[in-house]
Amino acid sequence: MKKQSNLSRLMGYAGNHRFLTYGSWVLSALSALVALVPFWYIWRIIKDVLEVYPHFEKAQNLPHYGWMAVLFAVLSIIIYVAALMCSHISAFRVASNLRSIMMHHIARLPLGFAESFGSGRLRKIVNESSAATETYLAHQLPDKAGAIATPCGLLVLLFVFDWRLGILSLVPVVLGFLIMMSMTGKKMEQKMKEYQNALDAMSNEAVEYVRGIPVVKTFGQTVFSFKKLKATIDNYGKWVIAYTKDLRAPMMWYTTAINGVFAFLIAGALLFTRNGIEDGFLLNLLFYIIITPVISLTLTKIMFMSENGMIVADALQRIDSVLTQEPLRETDKPQKPKDSSVELSHVHFSYDGKKDVIKNVSLRMKPGQTVAFVGPSGGGKSTLANIISRFFDPQRGTVKIGGVNVKDIGKEELMNTVSFVFQNSRLIKASILDNVRLGKPDATKEQVMRALEAAQCMDILEKFPKGVETVLGTKGVYLSGGEQQRIAIARAMLKNTPIIILDEATAFADPDNENKVQAAFNELAKGKTVIMIAHRLSTVANADCIYVLKDGEIAESGRINELCEKDGLFAKMWKDYQTSIQWKVAKEG
Repeated sequence: MKKQSNLSRLMGYAGNHRFLTYGSWVLSALSALVALVPFWYIWRIIKDVLEVYPHFEKAQNLPHYGWMAVLFAVLSIIIYVAALMCSHISAFRVASNLRSIMMHHIARLPLGFAESFGSGRLRKIVNESSAATETYLAHQLPDKAGAIATPCGLLVLLFVFDWRLGILSLVPVVLGFLIMMSMTGKKMEQKMKEYQNALDAMSNEAVEYVRGIPVVKTFGQTVFSFKKLKATIDNYGKWVIAYTKDLRAPMMWYTTAINGVFAFLIAGALLFTRNGIEDGFLLNLLFYIIITPVISLTLTKIMFMSENGMIVADALQRIDSVLTQEPLRETDKPQKPKDSSVELSHVHFSYDGKKDVIKNVSLRMKPGQTVAFVGPSGGGKSTLANIISRFFDPQRGTVKIGGVNVKDIGKEELMNTVSFVFQNSRLIKASILDNVRLGKPDATKEQVMRALEAAQCMDILEKFPKGVETVLGTKGVYLSGGEQQRIAIARAMLKNTPIIILDEATAFADPDNENKVQAAFNELAKGKTVIMIAHRLSTVANADCIYVLKDGEIAESGRINELCEKDGLFAKMWKDYQTSIQWKVAKEG
């Protein structure tokens, strides 16, 4: 099957607006040809002046030629503006459709996709890659049509007056074109891809750095503790410097060639007039000197258009990297869970399809049971919770909620069955009321207030004159990590799902907030199946069952007293934890 060209793909997103794109090319080409007419009138002015020299008063047609030159110049501009209006309308539709299609597709992808793909990278693709297609269609393609039409018109003009000077004018064009080809081939296409990769990496790490600033400040670290961000900046700097050095020599020769047309014309004039000046030769030479800069400008436009074509090709590849992601399979016959039990059977999961981060995990949680996932960092605790809530689908094995495979539960039903409180809870730039109401959009204000009270949030509301109507993120209104957690818990309480997942939910809470957060947890967990992920082992002491994960496998499981009696991983972790909380800062005598 023949591969569809990038332009054909873009026109597919334009719909009926593609005819505006085609129309813009015709208008732009017409504008370029009309723009050459004033040069002819300028030649007529010079011709009349030279013919009557030194009796300039006999040049009666100069005003007419001058006004005609202005008229055609203005007409060229008007036609070009019309071309841009057509191209912009179509380009805006393409960019809008691309963004809409991507966002609809992203909404159907696993909830963990943005985290694994990189939110900064994803944002850059949705915003900037689609914007690259807009610039290409709105400006570069019409300009390309004009840039192609201009040489065609110039060829006629160059050979009409003096074919010898016309050929000399084309010599630097051919040299410049050959040099340009060496800079815009497959090698340049690869370089452009590397450039966009470097920008993507820097953008993604910058977003992660900004998110991690609270942790940096908390532990007094410097920006250099974020080695990945610094590495991406260093890598980008090295790449740009090396790329610039590679293009330095060819760009120098290209600039010399396209601007050397005057040297060729002067050399030719000396050669052709060695036996005397022919009639009209000086007039023709002046005309070529005036018009040849247009050749250099046109060739430079074509060179940058080749580069922009590569940018659009790369942008479409990046858009494809999102659109080719497999969405979650939606069942045709959705089922409802019978209860709030959770069961995993021989689950395997890998982020990259190579190394399993979850290996053959099987477990069962009864309705109303509180279980905890603990273990060393990187053991697979959060990943396992993400699989249960269908942020990702396992490559092998099954996950059941209420006796029903999660793949057979409708998306809305699943979201009404499972809710989450993460260690870094996300609050939007909106009022506290609206942030909590995200859990249940049709909730009344009274229901929201009850949820806030149950989540120990009344002291937060009392700090602000507008109370629950306070808009977060504006005019210095910000909440601490523990306060954000309590707002997130209120949201989960309002949603009132039978299964709750708490992922390191007290990680950023200070001692006072931690007590309130814990009290809110106790209220939230009543009658619910609760899955807790924690490093602070004291928070899981009352769990009905503790699963100890190491390297993606369940190393141990049982109640806390059972695990402490064993000489295993949890017993060692518990001993180390007890030692750490007994440390005290000694006072100087």
